[in-house]
Amino acid sequence: MAWTFKEPMVTLSDTPTVEKSEQLWEREDLGGLTEDNNPIPAPVVLLVFLTVLTAFSITFPLWGQRPTAALYAPFVNAMADPRVVAAKSDEEAYKIIEAAVPGSERKDTLLARHPLTMDQLRQIAPQIKDLQAKGVDLGDYTIVGNKVVMANFEGNFRPDGTRIRQQPWWDKGYTIDVFYLTAFFAGVFLVVKRLPPTRWQPRHGQEHG
Repeated sequence: MAWTFKEPMVTLSDTPTVEKSEQLWEREDLGGLTEDNNPIPAPVVLLVFLTVLTAFSITFPLWGQRPTAALYAPFVNAMADPRVVAAKSDEEAYKIIEAAVPGSERKDTLLARHPLTMDQLRQIAPQIKDLQAKGVDLGDYTIVGNKVVMANFEGNFRPDGTRIRQQPWWDKGYTIDVFYLTAFFAGVFLVVKRLPPTRWQPRHGQEHG
């Protein structure tokens, strides 16, 4: 079962391993079913490539940092503004809040991808105020629906012993996909290239004519 990297695009198995595989291939008829040793068709490879490319392109707008309590804390703090309290409608109140929060008028990426309504803001406001009263880092908490929950990231420890639970700057939500795809394609390549070279074809019990 030795490996060889002399011709990685041909086979990754040494000669004894290739010969053993060929003998096994010839001997095993799989109940009458036969399988030739053909390379993966180029159209199939192209189709897989296009599928991955299409999937990434379509989901690209979904990539981004998750919304944290720190993102909406300024909105919650602005709810106490007398103009907001006196607003005649939720739409008017929210516009006043947006005008009072730095960055919201510039359509910050996170705010644009995770907009809230006044009603949603009312639901998370008590939870954010609770966290502010405790003096915790609001960046450690994620907004999930109408709940404010601790983020499921585990970073380094702070001097006070608490753990940083903030999404790393380099993790935009697709990093894990890149790792999985890389592992998948590398695994498929290694498995396929451990087979005998495609220039050899099994006879399936018949001599070549």
